[in-house]
This record gives sequence, structure tokens and C-alpha cells, in this order.
Amino acid sequence: MKKFLMLCLLGVVVIVISGFWFINDIRRPLPLTSAITLELSSGRGIRSLSAILKDKGLVRHPLIVRLSARIYGYDTRLKAGEYRLEPGMSLLDVLEKISDGKVILHRLTLPEGLTSAQMLQLIADNPLLSGNITELPAEGEMLPETYSFHKGTPRNQIIRNAKSAMQKALQETWQNRAEGLPLNSLQELLILASIIEKETAVSSERGKVASVFINRLNKNMLLQTDPTVIYALTQGKKELGRSLKRKDLSVDSPFNTYKYAGLPPAPICNPGLKALKAAAHPEDTPYFYFVADGNGGHRFAKSLSEHNRNVKNWLKKIKNK
Repeated sequence: MKKFLMLCLLGVVVIVISGFWFINDIRRPLPLTSAITLELSSGRGIRSLSAILKDKGLVRHPLIVRLSARIYGYDTRLKAGEYRLEPGMSLLDVLEKISDGKVILHRLTLPEGLTSAQMLQLIADNPLLSGNITELPAEGEMLPETYSFHKGTPRNQIIRNAKSAMQKALQETWQNRAEGLPLNSLQELLILASIIEKETAVSSERGKVASVFINRLNKNMLLQTDPTVIYALTQGKKELGRSLKRKDLSVDSPFNTYKYAGLPPAPICNPGLKALKAAAHPEDTPYFYFVADGNGGHRFAKSLSEHNRNVKNWLKKIKNK
């Protein structure tokens, strides 16, 4: 009987020591000297994860991973994806991170002023996205922005996110627009913003550029903006690759604002927030004309004679370069 009690006591001691060892082992930092990426594929579970950790030399035996996951309830909560493991993380930290789905987020920037065709090309070319593009947004429907996503996100999802962001931005901008604008709808605001976006990349100029077009619309003047003619020639599918020629200004297209009055029938690019706000809140100026100043900005003019002088100065600058 005494011998049996001793064996039982020894067994308890072994269990307690093993328990302390086990808990200490799964809570100590993994042998990581630098951050690594671990990827758990869709449909894979704790056995796959334990094998990956063993192959990477992070645990001595896969059984430790499976026991830890079972005891702490992580085995049925693992989520597929890419995960960043950093020095100092324990096995429990890793299991918690993967159970919480704290995947690596990648970023895709859709710059201001791109056409929808150009944005779709950026989305199609990103190797971290998945699936074919089946949603084809109209011109101006996507908001230029940096979008976060996890590896394997469908390309259509990025498009949907960009469309949703544009709708939200457009609605908010329209609701807070200045009074008395010669714009009758959200679509007209979007069209004007797309022209502003293409005309200047100088943030401080957007309000002035907007004022020129608003002033012209109020006077029923032709807008005479080159980017709309370029769009008439390319349909937004490619870069023109050359300067506009005088004969281009007579192209018969509703996008040719040298030929047809008012706004073109649709946006010519995807404008950013600043261009939307400029269209909704143009500066109050007397300007009806502007031309490049040769330094990246523009010179604005009240009258045609003043504008012609600015054009002459601009041509002189170009000739002397």
C-alpha cells in the first residue's frame, strides 16, 4: 500500500512538473531572430499549422502545437491567411493571432486622375489579388485612394470598395456644396471635378481652376479644356502620347468642349477628394482663362487680351528652354 501511494505521489509530481514545463514551453518566445511570414492556406487546420511551425524550426514537435490549440480552444478557430511572426512571440501568441485573423494587410494605391481603364489595369496587375475582373465600372465611379487588403482578396472586391468610397464622397460633397452653382446633379459635379483633376495637379490652384469653369458655365461660354479633347481621342483607354494639335480641336465628339457647349456627357477620369471639393466650393474669382506658366502652375486671366499675353509669354518660355 505504501509503495502504491509513493507511486501515485510520484505520478502527481511528474504530472505537475510536466504541466509547468508545458505551460512554460508554450509561453516562452519562439526562436525567432527576425520577422517571418507564415501562410495558412484555406481549408487547412491545426495539423497543417503544426507541420509548418515544425518545418520552420519554431517548435520541437507538432504535438505541442496540437495540444496547445486543443487545450486553449484555438484548434477550431484558425483562419486562413498570411501572418507576420515577430521576435518575442510565443506559441500561444501565434495561435491567438491566427485565431483572431490578424492577417498581413497589403496596400494598393489608385492615384488621382487615372481613367477607369488605367485603374483596372493596376488592379489586374497586382499579384496578391485573386480572381478575374468581371465588374467594369463606368468612368469616374472609383475613388482614388490607398486601399488595404489581405492576400487573396478578389479583384472585384477592390473595385466594389473603390466604387462605394466614391459614392460616399460624392454624396457628402454634393450635400455640402456651395449655393448657386450651375450644376444640376451629382453626376455634373463629378464631371466637373474630373476636368479639374486633369487640368492641374497643384492643390492650391484647384479652387481657381474650378472658378474659371463655373464662370464660363454661368456665361454659357465654351469650356475649351484640352483634357476633354484628349479623352475624345483616346476614350480613356490609353495615353495620347503627344501634344494636342490644332486639328484635334475640331474632332466631332460630345467630349470636345471646343465644339460643344456645357459639360461633357460623362467624367473623363476618376477625380480625388480635393478635386471634388474644389468643384463643390470654387473660389470666387473674375477669371475666365488660364494657361500654363511653364513652372508647373498656371496664369489666370480676366480677359481674352490678358490671356493672349499670358499665352505669348508661355510660348516664349517653352522656346527658350
